[in-house]
Amino acid sequence: MKVILLEKIENLGSLGDTVDVKSGFARNYLLPQGLATEATPANIVVFEARRAELEAKQADVLAAAQARGEKLAGLVMTIAANAGSEGRLFGSVTAQDIATLITDAGVPVDRKEVRINDGAIRALGEHTVTLHLHADVDAEITVNVTAE
Repeated sequence: MKVILLEKIENLGSLGDTVDVKSGFARNYLLPQGLATEATPANIVVFEARRAELEAKQADVLAAAQARGEKLAGLVMTIAANAGSEGRLFGSVTAQDIATLITDAGVPVDRKEVRINDGAIRALGEHTVTLHLHADVDAEITVNVTAE
């Protein structure tokens, strides 16, 4: 199914690109989320009329993500967790825990933006966590896990 992208989508294309995707992906994700529209002649005309508006909106979103990335770059957060004598945690530190900690510090971050390399932190020490704020903006922070 051919669709016109209304936003930049990682590993798929940029604003205004006409891409061929599987129909299920288009029907179940791209179209309901407002990320794309079908590439019919009528929709192409409508898109071209709205192109400047959509590009300005995307520029604003990118600028906001870059501003958040600058605030977060190099941030060091400390989380206290229950741990055994060997340094292994009882449980784990998840993306939700990190997102809540950063949001409480003053910069709003969603759980979906937190990328932990191993899925969850299960040991004491310093861990590097990537925050994927936009398709073009990533920020790295350090999470220091200490014993309670």
